[in-house]
Amino acid sequence: MKKSRRQFLAQSAAGLASGLVAASVTSKMDAQQSPPAKPSAPPPGQPPAFATAPAVGPEVSAATFAEAEKLVRVELTAPQLAEAAESWRQAMAPLYEHRTGPRKVTLEDDLAPYSTVRAVQPGMPSGPAHDRFIRSHADPGPLPASDEDIAWAPVSHLSRWIEQRKLTSERLTNIYLERLHRYDPKLRCVITLTPDHALEQARRADAEIAAGHYRGPLHGIPWGAKDLLDTAGIRTTYGAEPFRNRVPSKNAVVVDRLNAAGAVLVAKLSMGALALNDIWFDGQTTNPWLLEEGSSGSSAGPGAATGAGLVAFAIGSETEGSITSPSVRCGITGLRPTYGRVPRTGAMTLCWSLDKLGPMARRVEDTMLVLHAITGPDPGDLESVPSHLDFDAAASVRGLRLGYFPRWMHEPPATDVDRAALETARKLGMVPVEVSLPDWPYDDLNVILFAESAAAFEKITLDNQVDTMRIQTPDAWPNTFRQSRFLSAVDYVQCDRFRRKVAAEMARIFSQVDLLLVPSLRDETLTITNFTGQPSLTLRAGFVEVSEARSDWAPNPAFPLPKFNPPHRVPQGVTLMAPAFEEGRLCTAGIALEQALGVAAERPAGF
Repeated sequence: MKKSRRQFLAQSAAGLASGLVAASVTSKMDAQQSPPAKPSAPPPGQPPAFATAPAVGPEVSAATFAEAEKLVRVELTAPQLAEAAESWRQAMAPLYEHRTGPRKVTLEDDLAPYSTVRAVQPGMPSGPAHDRFIRSHADPGPLPASDEDIAWAPVSHLSRWIEQRKLTSERLTNIYLERLHRYDPKLRCVITLTPDHALEQARRADAEIAAGHYRGPLHGIPWGAKDLLDTAGIRTTYGAEPFRNRVPSKNAVVVDRLNAAGAVLVAKLSMGALALNDIWFDGQTTNPWLLEEGSSGSSAGPGAATGAGLVAFAIGSETEGSITSPSVRCGITGLRPTYGRVPRTGAMTLCWSLDKLGPMARRVEDTMLVLHAITGPDPGDLESVPSHLDFDAAASVRGLRLGYFPRWMHEPPATDVDRAALETARKLGMVPVEVSLPDWPYDDLNVILFAESAAAFEKITLDNQVDTMRIQTPDAWPNTFRQSRFLSAVDYVQCDRFRRKVAAEMARIFSQVDLLLVPSLRDETLTITNFTGQPSLTLRAGFVEVSEARSDWAPNPAFPLPKFNPPHRVPQGVTLMAPAFEEGRLCTAGIALEQALGVAAERPAGF
């Protein structure tokens, strides 16, 4: 800061003000008496100073700043407002040249911010010290007689039947393609079906397996991709009108890794437009358990398609709840990995410091079979890091310290399902431990989400392409992107510092416990752990009754939600969380809980 202050600190505030007035009067008299002189060169050795650029941009006044004060909730005195307005065009407006010109700079879509985020805090363990992956060895039994029962089988069973050559990938792929055709009109969960591509992959898988080249538990298994993962030659639309005809030339890294594992892509699945909620450019994706409501989002298609038995598994993404919420709504299992474990190269960016890709399936073990195939860093994602994955499906959970927040377990959104899950964990030998967090305004962290998302989609905001999007409500992206232009850069930095403070609190909690059990949609935990990067696992834990359809959108009296009498029975999930890179421990506990609760196998009526 020395260069901006050295000429001014020697003067008092009064001297500075009088000097400015005198200079103004003198310059006006000189202008009347002689032609303007060329600016003289500064003496040698004089450093540059702030607020000395040529004036650019529209004129502003003290009244401009007085109105802007309302947006950022600060108060300046009248002299301060006047001083800010007088120098704005020389001091601050020139800083926008990279965007407004004349020397505009293109920021490529895959260009990440220079700052980096790490899920592991200084002094904390960085996850397992070695790799170990032991899947369950149980015999899946004979191949079911009906295609429907085959479709609903977990990946852990499908993979064994394919490995044992009791089932071909081509048959399984045709089963899922037929179900996608039949049920998508009810669910609106498919953006692009890929039958030719899928059958080519399936036949290749069958030929490789017949030749003795079995690639592993995903070989020949059909899956669906949230439509933010690039697929070469297959459109990737982000669920949004401005991108509905976008066809990438390269695969996302996660797609390449699943291809290498022998998985079969059958569909690009719907997502809330630009990763918000469950409405996309062709409609709203619905919940297979309750068709009168949306499937929740933004991994809407992966949630609905997996929950209706239309794919064996799917890849979703989460920035702040987009795997967790549709997993709860659609009664499936969603694994949100540690931030940095799965590379996002070739995936749509909403928020560089928050986005995560993860598996969505019908069983806990299935999510680990998928995670094992996609984990590991990639040079295209600067935030992805090397990590180990230590998993044993049959490991004991006895003695694991299970943290919980006592107050949260007795107020909404907690239900009897959450409380029963905690009691079940205790009966399995886990040790419940009460934990607490400071009463801080955690939602303030969303300054970071809103600023980064507005930056990610700046172009379509400024050229008004967001105006073509289907949803134009106050809580939809078009309005939020525009509003976010007026967030304070200073507040962004302060929230980033607050983020570190929150991360330290989570590190403190995980020094006391091995896992956390929380109500899945508790706002604080969705916000906190997405910003601090710990992994979470959401699994069906029971059922509740609802008398009104649920929605991700803010209430709108003009469009009331459907009500039900009698109430409808729908699945309810519970969420486990673990320290960074401890997905193995997380899912071992999830498998034990899933087996003890015994509610994962029930199917929605009509599918």
